Amino acid sequence: MIQLTATPASALVDEPVHIRATGLTPFQIVLLQASLEDEMGNMFHSQAYYRANEVGEVDLEHASSLGGDYVGVHPMGLFWSLKPEKILTRLLKRDVMNSPFRVQLKLYNSNVILINKATADPIVSLTLERWYVAPGVTRIQVREGRLRGALFLPPGEGRFPGVIDLFGSIGGLIEFRASLLASHGFAALALAYCDYEDLPCPLEKVDLEYFEEAANFLLRHPKVFGPGIGVVSICKGAEIGLSMAIHLKQVRATVLINGPNFIFDAPQVYRGQIYQPLPHSPQLLSISALGLFEFRHIFEEARVEANQTSFLPIEKAQGHFLFIVGEEDKNINSKAHAEQATEQLRRNGKNNWTLLSYPGAGHLIYPPYSPLCCASKLSNFHFLIHWGGEVIPHAAAQEHSWKEIQKFLRKHLIPVVTSQL
Repeated sequence: MIQLTATPASALVDEPVHIRATGLTPFQIVLLQASLEDEMGNMFHSQAYYRANEVGEVDLEHASSLGGDYVGVHPMGLFWSLKPEKILTRLLKRDVMNSPFRVQLKLYNSNVILINKATADPIVSLTLERWYVAPGVTRIQVREGRLRGALFLPPGEGRFPGVIDLFGSIGGLIEFRASLLASHGFAALALAYCDYEDLPCPLEKVDLEYFEEAANFLLRHPKVFGPGIGVVSICKGAEIGLSMAIHLKQVRATVLINGPNFIFDAPQVYRGQIYQPLPHSPQLLSISALGLFEFRHIFEEARVEANQTSFLPIEKAQGHFLFIVGEEDKNINSKAHAEQATEQLRRNGKNNWTLLSYPGAGHLIYPPYSPLCCASKLSNFHFLIHWGGEVIPHAAAQEHSWKEIQKFLRKHLIPVVTSQL
């Protein structure tokens, strides 16, 4: 009897799943397909061909895909290679608390590609639940003063290391990374700063005192360790995260994912001081053969001509930095920016940084097993943005960097308890 198993059947989205098919004919070739429907009704699919071994088994821990969306031994390939039916649709979980993503796995005969899969019956199928929040994690809506966000707390009495989570120009309130951080023991504040409730859109200025209020709010919580917090940030959020580390003594550990080492678009304001953005060169915009906009080089002229005061004074920060760079980022020249920032630290006698640079990874480096989104449209733009990345190396970067992010935050935020003899 042919059986398809996947364990665990219900798990966090960043946890691996062991998939096996048994009872096949020895050396039989089969097609495994995964499908997922997001909260907007968009469908995502992946597929891979496998050959059973001499006892009629396909174990994705060891078996090599012969073709399809990927080739080789990739136990979680069916998840990170999911592609949208509606091209360039971004997979993004909005409601992290009340429902998982449900991934349907189906096993077909190898000739199914020659017929209509919509009408073909699989040999066997099953459904997996992929959650963005662990049991016992609580979510608290934050509307304190002008702060807007969601605070996720791990189960238990605490206390826990506190982290502010910032996304980029997508705007709104994005919660999936904060909910996963809470699932791994962090008190994580998903903080909105534009295009959410009464927050401005477009963002005309970045008021760092807003983020200072968020840091103090988090530190006042009885379940949060003091005296410092961490920041996890990407793109525009990483620009803000870097400025927070420079100006706010509360910030002790900052993760910067594919961000700049300067201000762009909107000026920053802090305690009466205005910090101007670096000018850009629109003529250096590139448009790919598919019509995707690539902004990677639009600041290059200004970077070459600018003096040192045009860049954020990272050497003034008292905390530690983890730079995460996708070398195939088409949106920001993030590798050059991170290397310039670390050189600035080195020149000033600082060694408070780690740089992780991933060949083949794109701009949107998310938690493990998230499908690569190489391009998409933001709601406040009329064009498609090329984020970059190659499927397999991008998946590897996500898996490795997520572990490193958690290790980095724990190292610098959890107080060291010294025994007294």
